[in-house]
Amino acid sequence: MKIATFNINGIKARAEALPRWLDDAQPDVVLLQEIKSIDENFPRELFEERGYNVETHGQKSFNGVAILSKLPLEDVSRGLPGDDSDEQARWIEATVVGKQALRICGLYLPNGNPVPGPKYDYKLAWMERFHARAQALLAEEIPALMAGDYNIIPQAEDARRPDAWREDALFRPESRAAYRRILNLGFTEAFRARTRGPEHYSFWDYQAGAWNRNDGIRIDHFLLSPQAADLMSDCQIDAAIRGHEKPSDHVPVWVTLDN
Repeated sequence: MKIATFNINGIKARAEALPRWLDDAQPDVVLLQEIKSIDENFPRELFEERGYNVETHGQKSFNGVAILSKLPLEDVSRGLPGDDSDEQARWIEATVVGKQALRICGLYLPNGNPVPGPKYDYKLAWMERFHARAQALLAEEIPALMAGDYNIIPQAEDARRPDAWREDALFRPESRAAYRRILNLGFTEAFRARTRGPEHYSFWDYQAGAWNRNDGIRIDHFLLSPQAADLMSDCQIDAAIRGHEKPSDHVPVWVTLDN
């Protein structure tokens, strides 16, 4: 089973590039972020005609997450538990039925800038709720994964110019500590379980020729429960598509599981 995460930075803007990548990469399941569309306006037919089941949790002009799956989806839920007043569409989860049930959670973690300020407070509070959901998933002792745009640069090697990010919400010590608290519950960070070293990125800004200079950061991650990690055979970043026509500023990251 090939599962990908991809921040598409707007479904309308990626109406040609995303289907083209799907046709080339042939993922079984895709977790999308920043669809920037309400549910009613999401172009389901683009994906249903390719054999995908579609579940969305949209929001007008901002945020929004979705799941595309060639396999049946069950028990779909929307919104990160813990704050009924939170209206931002940043979390969706479902059970994918392959050889065995796999719980998949797609997330778009808050950016948090500027620091300090209410947006950073919201980011850290959101990560506390994320931690609680991660604990609950582990307690179920089933294959599970949490994937998406984390807006977290875990280590200095995950940025071409780490010093430029020192005071940014993506690299602040508090942000990274909150991420490690989740990881250290017992999850495996899929990409780093397979690949070491610098210059592996999943985001390049549109400005200042960042892509041409490989001035990137790695902020799109898969965290796997122990039961899911036992099934993993590979994890890669499809970096080359950043150079294609009308790209997102992110690229897909994918894992393969024996499921």
